[in-house]
Amino acid sequence: MDRDTTSRKTSGQKINAALTSRRSFLAVGGVALSALTMGLSACAQEDALAQQAKAGDNKNYVAGDGSVTEFAKADRKAAVGIKGTLFDGTVVTPQDLVGKVTVLNFWFAACAPCRVEAPILEELHQEFKSKGVQFYGVNLRDEKATADAFDQTFKLTYPSFNDKDGAVLLSVSGIVPPGAVPTTLVLDKEGKVAARVLGEIEKSTLKALITTAVAE
Repeated sequence: MDRDTTSRKTSGQKINAALTSRRSFLAVGGVALSALTMGLSACAQEDALAQQAKAGDNKNYVAGDGSVTEFAKADRKAAVGIKGTLFDGTVVTPQDLVGKVTVLNFWFAACAPCRVEAPILEELHQEFKSKGVQFYGVNLRDEKATADAFDQTFKLTYPSFNDKDGAVLLSVSGIVPPGAVPTTLVLDKEGKVAARVLGEIEKSTLKALITTAVAE
């Protein structure tokens, strides 16, 4: 075999080797790119779900983030002017809030966080009723039969307002965002808002807020 033939053969081998290496690199790169794309898609989906959960999309309510706001006694606004009717027909006026710590929980039956926190509210109601603390639910959407079924399911013994007309909600406008369910307010003995929880409550947190209001 002459020198030119050997040179051409060697050159061809190098080209084939380079092409093979390039194909392997592209194949690996393609797998990596595919994995990266899938990872980004998964992250995008997770972010969308997280945003949906936080915003309450498709649930007909605005999901709070569980944030707690306490209002210093000197900074509290005027007493809440609540006037509404409970599902049992009892009319509640602002005078009924004076002298007692009051817990108001805004809810409706199809609200998932409301169902989670209902037993906690009942436990705290039982714990604090001997100390003069009164609990009221404020139902924003349901008919009496639906509200009653909810009470029976979770064995709730404190009453709820039938607030489909929004009268109670209006009395706390600027404190409770429209559609922010659940929201829980703790009113002091003068009927002023001492604390607010936007979103699902934690038992220890609400207990501490009520205990503070009782001690004032």
